[in-house]
Amino acid sequence: MPLNPPIASWQGRRVWVVGASSGIGAETAALLQARGARVAVSARSAETLRTRFGAQAAIVPADVTDADGLRAAAREVASNWDGIDLTLNFAGTYQEMRPWTMNLGAVRHIVELNLLGAFNLLAALQPYLKEGTGLGFAASVAGYGGLPNSLAYGATKAALINLAQSLWLDYCARGVAVYLINPGFVATPLTAKNRFPMPFIIPAAEAARRTLAGLERGAFEIHYPRRFSRLLKLLNLLPQGLYFRCVRRFTGI
Repeated sequence: MPLNPPIASWQGRRVWVVGASSGIGAETAALLQARGARVAVSARSAETLRTRFGAQAAIVPADVTDADGLRAAAREVASNWDGIDLTLNFAGTYQEMRPWTMNLGAVRHIVELNLLGAFNLLAALQPYLKEGTGLGFAASVAGYGGLPNSLAYGATKAALINLAQSLWLDYCARGVAVYLINPGFVATPLTAKNRFPMPFIIPAAEAARRTLAGLERGAFEIHYPRRFSRLLKLLNLLPQGLYFRCVRRFTGI
């Protein structure tokens, strides 16, 4: 049984995509438009959004680390449409990091953008999350368990997984859908920085297609590519010692 109401059609549905300047967010917004949704897009750079979407989407610049600015953006979107049916948050950042290369400024930036930004968005949406509406957060399969090179990023994604689970439990009786999007490796400007092989990597357009397919099914967790995400789920069922040995072997550390 689906944990959220299935979505039979996107026609006319009011969707706000946060973090839409590139990657999965941009491709998801474009696919939603192609399927008939009314789409508003947000990111820090209005110019980048206009270049990507032109007049095809409502351009609402917003920085998820700016709580006041995000509340103003939510009011603008909701006022233009008399409500918001679904908000999808893809805002986030990534940086390879190990303890001996840790930079506290970079850690703080990752936490503020990936995690506190999600709370800022949640706070901004409170007046508009009513029965029949929904909210989705993009976390990552990196949040399933500890991985090398993922010191701050993995911790924030694990927290987002916990947050989404808590939100589903709090909102299920109120008729608000909650979605957790856990991508594996997706070809984006962020993953282009990686200096290691990325197994089962998929294009951002394919990630967007799989994201919408999960939303349409009414899934709570939408994870892909399945061969990779299921492998990581399986690894996290192992005893810790065996998990560590397997991860070390697969990653070559």
